Amino acid sequence: PWHRPPLWDSGCNYYLITAACHEHVRVIGKSNDRMSWFYEELLNAVEEVARVHAWVVLPNHYHLLLFAESIQEVKTSLGKLHGRSSYRWNGEEGARRRKVWYAAAETVMKSERHFWATLNYIHNNPVKHGYAEKWQDWPWGNAGNFLEKMGRDEAKRIWRKYPVGKYGEE
Repeated sequence: PWHRPPLWDSGCNYYLITAACHEHVRVIGKSNDRMSWFYEELLNAVEEVARVHAWVVLPNHYHLLLFAESIQEVKTSLGKLHGRSSYRWNGEEGARRRKVWYAAAETVMKSERHFWATLNYIHNNPVKHGYAEKWQDWPWGNAGNFLEKMGRDEAKRIWRKYPVGKYGEE
């Protein structure tokens, strides 16, 4: 629970997972129903094998910040989801051989600072890309829930102490 944020564990089991649609085409964001279906499927897929701390789904990519005993189990689960979603969406659009997903990459969190800056980056992603004016305005992420659970003062403290800066620009 967010009233007890995760203690840093140097065991390198915290990861940022990022996956993008092929050529950044907005396949996920074809409709609000598709966005909602995918975020529910995404959370169901990873919550079986990991503890999710932050997540956001955008029209052409997604980010997850999670703790996993086995990153391979997470990658296997995401691979199955990517297969299911590709099959479904290509069928809906009559594009059976279209490549939907480009890749998924994981980044190990190197420190507590890295963890919190990544969490801020994920929550700020819809704002960064111009999809929302405020974190809590984007329905396909957990920023609103995070703000509610942590409280505005604590969320502001975390934002100031672990700013996004140029995170993700490379």
